Amino acid sequence: MPEAATRSPPSVPTAPWLTVVPPALRLVLHGEAPARAAAAAVWGVDFSTQACRSVVGDGRATLWLGPDEYLLLGVDPESEAIVAALEQAIGTLPHALVDVSHRQIALQISGPHASTILSGACPLDLHLEVFPVGMCTRTVFAKADIVLWRTGEDEFHVEVWRSFSGYVTSLLSEIAREFYG
Repeated sequence: MPEAATRSPPSVPTAPWLTVVPPALRLVLHGEAPARAAAAAVWGVDFSTQACRSVVGDGRATLWLGPDEYLLLGVDPESEAIVAALEQAIGTLPHALVDVSHRQIALQISGPHASTILSGACPLDLHLEVFPVGMCTRTVFAKADIVLWRTGEDEFHVEVWRSFSGYVTSLLSEIAREFYG
């Protein structure tokens, strides 16, 4: 089933300010510091100790979603091998590692109006001083749960469940009409 979901992404309108990020490996890791340290040795990217921050390196990222919850993103073609290596490294340490690659898709919102477009249905203050580059959090976009990550001054990565992608992209497009006609 996950393979079928990866092969047929939902239909998402593209625009200069909105693009669909290619399929990626997405893992949710729950675990305390010893489990994260063991995972980092295999993942190759450290885990932020600062709330709501990301760490990026070599095509992979870890996003802090909670005190012991992280979203691991990677463009890895050998995802089964990586998951197995992570499970082996973490071993018997208390943890939960779940592959959610098939559950969600990623959108990139970019351009000079990116934060304003997102603010049209997101309750967070997205000013650069308040939500700086590298910040990430779980939030809502209207009625849909999303993970929002600022990857550049005028660039955001949005993780959204596949079943909500049409709703989110339609609403984004409606809000963006003010700027892009």
